[in-house]
Amino acid sequence: MEYKQEIKICQNCKKDFTIEGDDFNFYEKIKVPPPTFCPECRMQRRFAWRNERSFYRNKCALSGKDLISCFSKDSGVIVYDRDLWWSDDWDPMTFSVNYDFSKPFFEQFYTFFRQVPEPAIFNARTINSQYAQHTGDFKNGYLVCASWGGENVSYSARINDVKDSMDLFVVSNSELCYELVASNKCFKVSFSQNVEECNNSSFLFECRGCSDCFGCTNLRSKSYHIFNKPYKREDYLKKIEEMNLGNRKQLEKTIVRFNEIKNETFRKYANITNSPLVTGDNIANSYNCKECFDIYGDSKDCKFIQNAAKHLKDSYDSYGVGASAELLYEVFDSGVQGSKFCFGAAIYGGHSIYYSYNCHGCQNCFACIGLRNRQYCIFNKQYLKEEYEKEIVKIIKHMNDMPYIDNKGKIYRYGEFFPVELSPFSYNEAISQEYFPLTKEQAIEQGYKWKDKEERNYSIDIKTKDIPESIKETDENIVGKVIQCSHKGVCNEQCTEVFKIIQNEFLFYKRMNLPIPDLCPNCRHYERLAKRNPMKLWHRKCMKPGCSNEFETAYAPDRPEIVYCERCYQQEVY
Repeated sequence: MEYKQEIKICQNCKKDFTIEGDDFNFYEKIKVPPPTFCPECRMQRRFAWRNERSFYRNKCALSGKDLISCFSKDSGVIVYDRDLWWSDDWDPMTFSVNYDFSKPFFEQFYTFFRQVPEPAIFNARTINSQYAQHTGDFKNGYLVCASWGGENVSYSARINDVKDSMDLFVVSNSELCYELVASNKCFKVSFSQNVEECNNSSFLFECRGCSDCFGCTNLRSKSYHIFNKPYKREDYLKKIEEMNLGNRKQLEKTIVRFNEIKNETFRKYANITNSPLVTGDNIANSYNCKECFDIYGDSKDCKFIQNAAKHLKDSYDSYGVGASAELLYEVFDSGVQGSKFCFGAAIYGGHSIYYSYNCHGCQNCFACIGLRNRQYCIFNKQYLKEEYEKEIVKIIKHMNDMPYIDNKGKIYRYGEFFPVELSPFSYNEAISQEYFPLTKEQAIEQGYKWKDKEERNYSIDIKTKDIPESIKETDENIVGKVIQCSHKGVCNEQCTEVFKIIQNEFLFYKRMNLPIPDLCPNCRHYERLAKRNPMKLWHRKCMKPGCSNEFETAYAPDRPEIVYCERCYQQEVY
């Protein structure tokens, strides 16, 4: 059937948004009505359900064991030790309930969600990585999130196959790296962004195949360059030593200078390679993906996707998904050889799972939690195939006839993701705060929950002004000391006010000749986030004089950077 484009008004922000004919075709495939929230508000709503970086002390409800959890004690969620949750010592089917046609569906799911145990942490096949969330195949990971494959990595997010590194964001296949953003296949690279196949370098931007370079932008296959000027090897090494970047004050001056250089250099409208009919940013080897961000390759026919693994196809509105999956809609942390997952989270393998949370290898399930290798279940209750199919028809009709109405009057019928007010996380615990930052007052005004800082009893061992200027002046006694963050909590970056240096971290700074940081891990994370473009597109023209090409870009029109189209950028760089 051929559908026409329609203009809708978002329930949440009250702005117009467009549903294209191809979008209607997708909704028909998965048997859901078109959305009533615009794409950006849908993203914000999903993100309010995903906690990546907030950890709490909690207890296993089954064993009494003390543990670290992504769920706080006041979340209302029952938590089990991760390994115990995966064991056969309990059966999620024992928590089954009948569907209640006298109450709205989302109200029932809220109650059910707080009855079925959840694992304390969402990670898999990890060793010595208790402070790792939505992470797998990891060893010795500390405060790592949304990552897969790594060893000896700390304070990093969305990394893949990385070793012996710290303070990274969206980095893959790299080693011995520090303060690296949106980069791939790097070795011993620091303070750099959007680089690939580089080594022994610092302060690079949009460089490819470079080694022993410093402060450079838009270089290709160069060595021994400083601020894009070539040097003989001996002179290069001498200049680098004279810079004394192991000293914090000298390092801070260099950071300021390099940021000025970056702002003055031209850049491509988007980091898209070998990807026809694609809009968004940071996408490789994909086809017909619209308004997508951070797709690692081999994806096709997708829209409104953020952070996807390879081989994702025919999917909309999802974050942290992929790995040979298709027909995903309004989910996060889901996929891996699965299909038709709609409205949920942490769903892996299987087929046709709707409105469910943390289910694995299941088929034809609705509103289920914690199930493994089950089929034809509703609220964890087993049905025969014919019974299940009849019940689903009745439930969908009930969701439409008796919708849930949230605290701001927004109406939730079948086809909407879970209301944010039912999330186990407050707005500032979830990644919604990272990508759609709000103050406490703004969040409450918009109907979100907010978690105030818990009182902490600590005494500062080292004030910001007393942090040693260089690692050479720092001895091992600093490990475990309480250090004051220079922001002192006066920021909107989840500042922890104080932080500690762990043993592996100290050894890393020694090895890399880096000064001890003066910001806590959260504030450092937000500084890296600020270097990335937003996951939003604007229509713009190429800024090279004489060029009239137009494009969709994540660089807002009021940004100061010089943005070129693909053709003009390639002409300048190669």
